[in-house]
Amino acid sequence: MKVLILTYYWPPAGGSGVQRWLKFVKYLQNFGITPVVYTVDNPDFSILDTSLEKEIPQGVEVLKQPIWEPYKLASFLSKNKNSKTNVGFLNSKQSRFAKLSTYIRANFFIPDARMFWVKPSVKFLKEYLKENPVDAIISSGPPHTLHKIGLELKKETGIPWISDFRDPWTDIDYFHQLPLSKNAKKKHFKMEQEVLNTSDAVVVVGETMKENYLKHNKNTVVITNGFDSNVSNSAELLDEKFSITHVGMMNEDRNPTMLWDVLKELCTEDANFKNDVCIQLIGKLDASVINGIEGNSLKENTRIINYLPHDKVAVFQKKSQVLLLAVNEVPSARGIITGKIFEYLVAKRPILAIGPIDGDLAKILTESEAGAIVDFGDSKTLKIKIKELYQAFKKNELHIDPKNIEKYHRKELTKQMADLIKRTVS
Repeated sequence: MKVLILTYYWPPAGGSGVQRWLKFVKYLQNFGITPVVYTVDNPDFSILDTSLEKEIPQGVEVLKQPIWEPYKLASFLSKNKNSKTNVGFLNSKQSRFAKLSTYIRANFFIPDARMFWVKPSVKFLKEYLKENPVDAIISSGPPHTLHKIGLELKKETGIPWISDFRDPWTDIDYFHQLPLSKNAKKKHFKMEQEVLNTSDAVVVVGETMKENYLKHNKNTVVITNGFDSNVSNSAELLDEKFSITHVGMMNEDRNPTMLWDVLKELCTEDANFKNDVCIQLIGKLDASVINGIEGNSLKENTRIINYLPHDKVAVFQKKSQVLLLAVNEVPSARGIITGKIFEYLVAKRPILAIGPIDGDLAKILTESEAGAIVDFGDSKTLKIKIKELYQAFKKNELHIDPKNIEKYHRKELTKQMADLIKRTVS
């Protein structure tokens, strides 16, 4: 059995977007499925990680076609030539040029700025499929342009099609921030519904997304993200400091302002805590995060690393005393499951999360007994939790043993995907 996988993010892309289908491709052949990957030839990735290229299985066919992206034109016209446009960093302090660019992107590039790749991709792939038949097509989004390509191929060829949503479309955390006209919103919702209604199967990463998508497609299933390393019982040499480490992008919505306030209070009240605590932030940060840290006199206790290759990040996670997860404080927060949670689990370090206590992330933490989650605005509970963690650290008793996490291994998740592919084709 052979499947064609449509994905924008592929090595040497770094960041979370590339992980899901790189890992599925890595293991699909173990379950009797040969993957063919279709991706971009000249991408404009904001993060590069060449170390991931070695994870591509030998012999896997990778098709590449060029793409024209308006981001490159925006970068050329912008005064900040090194910046990458990313809607995840929407904030009220944008320049006039940035606000104009965001408005144009939101209302004229639907579903996203890769929309110009749809027609040439469909044309190329139709010709390819005539000589190289496949049993199924899978599109991975965002960007949701990939789902548009999958939709058109489904209409043209009738080949079974699975749409895989790493993130939701109109329910994504920043959708409510986009300066969308009524007509643009209508187009987004209509396009999303057509993709969901036409897909032979829809895959999502969490239960809240599944609940929202079932009304459009009854064959909607959950296959989460996961981890790909071995679960080891060997103890790592932990940080000497009381390290609180966050890995991943932290934009304005994800900026845990309550945490900075609480840490300032604890530092003021306890000189030993101030001497011991070390905040480690690995990944791109919005200016509001930096301001929050500096405004609470935490700069000397903070270590900022813009980006690390995926393999090096794992080392930091295993050495950290506490792993921090910050959920975006947005209307769709209940359904947000940052992919980092699964790699945190395998690191076997206590997890402290800030987000909805009735959300999908909270359920994973409860089932795995891997840490605690504190609700938005509950600074009192957050302070208590940090003090408990710190006291355990001082006694050298800060340890956890996560339960039932093997189900999140990428190989097990690929088995679920392979089973779905076979059911969809049969």
